[in-house]
Amino acid sequence: MPSVSPPAPDEPPGLRTGTLTTADIAFFVVSAAAPLTVMAGVAPVAIQLGGIGAPAGYLLAGLTLTVFAVGFTTMSRHVRSAGAFYAYITRGLGKPVGIAAALVAMLGYNGMEIGVYGLLGTATSDTSTALTGTDIPWLPVSLAGLLLIWYGGYRSIDFGAKLLGVLLVAETGILVLLAAGVLLDGGAQGLSLGGLAPAHVLTGGTAAVLAFAFAAFTGFESTVIYRREARDPARTVPRATYLAVAFLGLFYAFVVWTVVQAFGEDKVVRAAADDPGGLFFAAVTTYVGAWAADLMHVLIVTSVLASLLAFHNAINRYALSLSEEGVLPKALGRIHPRHRSPYVAGAAQTVLGALVVLAFALAGADPYQQLLLWVNTPGMLGLMLLQLLAALAVPFFFRRIRHTEGVLRTVVAPVTAFVLLAGAIVLVTTHIDLFTGASTTVNTVLVALAPAVFLLGILLAYRLRRTRPEVYARFAAEPEPEPEAGPTRTTENTPADPLAPGDTPCPHPTSSSSTPASATPTPPATPLSPSTAD
Repeated sequence: MPSVSPPAPDEPPGLRTGTLTTADIAFFVVSAAAPLTVMAGVAPVAIQLGGIGAPAGYLLAGLTLTVFAVGFTTMSRHVRSAGAFYAYITRGLGKPVGIAAALVAMLGYNGMEIGVYGLLGTATSDTSTALTGTDIPWLPVSLAGLLLIWYGGYRSIDFGAKLLGVLLVAETGILVLLAAGVLLDGGAQGLSLGGLAPAHVLTGGTAAVLAFAFAAFTGFESTVIYRREARDPARTVPRATYLAVAFLGLFYAFVVWTVVQAFGEDKVVRAAADDPGGLFFAAVTTYVGAWAADLMHVLIVTSVLASLLAFHNAINRYALSLSEEGVLPKALGRIHPRHRSPYVAGAAQTVLGALVVLAFALAGADPYQQLLLWVNTPGMLGLMLLQLLAALAVPFFFRRIRHTEGVLRTVVAPVTAFVLLAGAIVLVTTHIDLFTGASTTVNTVLVALAPAVFLLGILLAYRLRRTRPEVYARFAAEPEPEPEAGPTRTTENTPADPLAPGDTPCPHPTSSSSTPASATPTPPATPLSPSTAD
């Protein structure tokens, strides 16, 4: 790993730049999806609803998000702002929509993390009961998890990458072991691809399966959040994005297919209905051994911890970026001088998580049915809304700059992704009761939360434009290029900062590029740090 020079004494510390490889970033985003937890906890319900064609639902969701990634990663070569989703949306759809997207991002990522502390408590309690017969309360476990995740975010980003790499290998390893046992044994009735036939895929339960499948990919798009800490981000970020979505789509589909084979195509639906929570444990006990089932119990807990840490790091970087923008308090932008982590943002996020967890506990809420499902659901919908807006932003962005990117990447793929993602949001919202198990009133509130935050963000944007025009003007602006070591180079390769609808000209120079935009830009000799960003 390359050495990272400390900041000069008169400069504030920045993030640890040039650290993360493609694999490191992929570990973060795949860990956020929690593959083992998704498979053992959710896939049985997908099989119950969609039958033996359920594996195809994960493939279709993966293909849709791959189409989204085409425009998304193309835009990542032209937008260097650390604001990720909200920066992309701002550059395509304007500052009011971008500021609203920033609030939705905070809702989405916080919702996806904080609710999972309820799952951590119940998963740990279930594991203790299964292995030792001891029933432990969920709240102390969840609070201990908050402290553990805080510490993981407090440490350097490469520490988190190494930890998540180990945990991800462990949780995917037990699923690979299960799949290998089924394949070597030939399954219950011999291996068959019959479930992938159109007659089994295009059924009444397909919509429900797709809703679960799209939810299983949540967080894959957060690769761009780590741009400032990546090695050669113009190459690393797109590669990590494609690697994450391809791995998740193929792996999910493969694992679900092997579980169908483990029970047999004519019996798996009944087995999933009779004991959804025990389906994977029964399969691994039969084809690998009881010891593997015990290990799977433990690894589900570590899978949840990995997901929590991945989302925690993503939230911290969003808070850091918004602090630098002037939208959030400046204190949240402080970087630890040694670990080079946004430690104040991490502490604030941990306190918020503790308050939500304690509030649900004091209300006597169920940690799984209410803390997890009620908090996660608006978070999931918020991230899906961001994906939708980001897809729409791509063609608008490329209409306003000079580039040589092909129409397939800048128009066809993002417009197709927009249509498919809109359909996915409709599927999820119309089947929201499957996610929450709540009343119509509660479901209505959960579905309306993300749009309400978005509208609040629009109002905030216009208020900022009126009361703090300097903050509004520099929102999501491109960072200034840093001085180069060695031969002098001009800034001609820096993409123009286009005006989006509703924006007024900002004092950021635009330039025409003499280098084709499709060419991968040469990374700066000195990586960007927060101290040089707008």
